Amino acid sequence: QVQPVESGGGLVQPGGSLRLSCVASGDISRLTAMGWYRQAPGKERELVATTTGRGSTNYADSVKGRFTMSRGNAKNTVYLQMNSLEPEDTAVYYCNVRTSGTYTVYDYWGQGTQVTVSS
Repeated sequence: QVQPVESGGGLVQPGGSLRLSCVASGDISRLTAMGWYRQAPGKERELVATTTGRGSTNYADSVKGRFTMSRGNAKNTVYLQMNSLEPEDTAVYYCNVRTSGTYTVYDYWGQGTQVTVSS
């Protein structure tokens, strides 16, 4: 079992910045990717950014140039630096950890952290 735990959400004005953190505990020996997703009220959960064990990172078009995902010194930690925040970025942000068995992929989700962009 793997348990991701997010932190760093809050209320920020448009144009401001926030940094989210995710620390994954448990058995991460077969970790293949970590990522950030978000879900706004009335909308489906969507990808924000993902990074693989090989270091490649993919971003949603809506956040390119504004958000940066990075890894900590420990393999089980990732960050999401969010700059130039817009009201449309308001959502619950979830950390995802993906591990792979011989034939199966497992996805683990954190409890989410609220990000509200409002003046």
